Amino acid sequence: MDNAIFVVGGGAWGVALAHAAAIGGCTVTLCGRDQEVADTINHTRANPQFPTLAKVDQKVTAQVGYAGIEHAQTILLVVPAQASRQVLMDIGVEKLASKNIVLCAKGLEQGTLKRQSEIVAELVPNAVPFSLSGPSFAIDVAQSKPTAVTLAGPSLEQARQIVDLLAGPTFRPYSSDDLVGVELAGALKNIYALGAGAVEGANLGFSARSSLIARGFAEMGRLVEALGGSAATLNGLAGLGDLTMSCTARESRNYEFGYRLGAGETVQQILDSGAKLAEGVFSTPVGLKLAHQNGVDVPIIGAVNALLDGKVTIDVLVSKLMARPLRSE
Repeated sequence: MDNAIFVVGGGAWGVALAHAAAIGGCTVTLCGRDQEVADTINHTRANPQFPTLAKVDQKVTAQVGYAGIEHAQTILLVVPAQASRQVLMDIGVEKLASKNIVLCAKGLEQGTLKRQSEIVAELVPNAVPFSLSGPSFAIDVAQSKPTAVTLAGPSLEQARQIVDLLAGPTFRPYSSDDLVGVELAGALKNIYALGAGAVEGANLGFSARSSLIARGFAEMGRLVEALGGSAATLNGLAGLGDLTMSCTARESRNYEFGYRLGAGETVQQILDSGAKLAEGVFSTPVGLKLAHQNGVDVPIIGAVNALLDGKVTIDVLVSKLMARPLRSE
């Protein structure tokens, strides 16, 4: 497989993945929107997101725009989930025909309720979608710290080709053919991370947080199976691995957002402070709608949705969850 790839998205995760692919042997073109960021990477090799902590590999060339993208066989799309559709259209669907498109955002599209690969299938039906997911923070990957993730594709053979392309000395993808399960796990874990952060922010204790994570894991399994994924996928990196990390670390944007909600702030107050909107805020109402459409009981997702809407406080929600009918596990 051609080892020249394009990474679309010049944020922290895009730069980190470009660096990881480069030290794994790829020649990488990083497409961003900020000329200053591109110049910084090209001239000093500094990572604009972590300037004192990480350098960008020499095989990464940064640019503004998508010039030349039609010549690459593999493209990593590293933009927020709600922006994927527009970015694909901006690139031009004719340039993406027959390409391998590795989707690196973890989220469900508002309005359409679609997974990222479903957006690709709609816009570029002859492209080959893949999903990169699992426990990974941009700073760790940018600093070449050991990171293992899941790379899912339409088949194991196709996924292994992308795994071989992206794998490096510190970045280890594991192949999967459960594209549905991997995508859903990546999106849904953000919802539970909001809830876990809120429990911590409200100082309800580690026991409550651990219970939420465990019951969230079971709830996620029911929904993933109902939507066509495999519950077995959740036992790996894309499921349990990512869920555990996102629900326990303040470095997780969703966990931090939930922490502030639990501490008493509203969504608007958090945004007014300059914080970026966590992807789970978008995915929560989508996940709830998908669950309702498929007859799946998801009390934790429902509770997180109510918290985001500002209808109740976290302590009231936990009390309601604790008052649910007793049942076997």
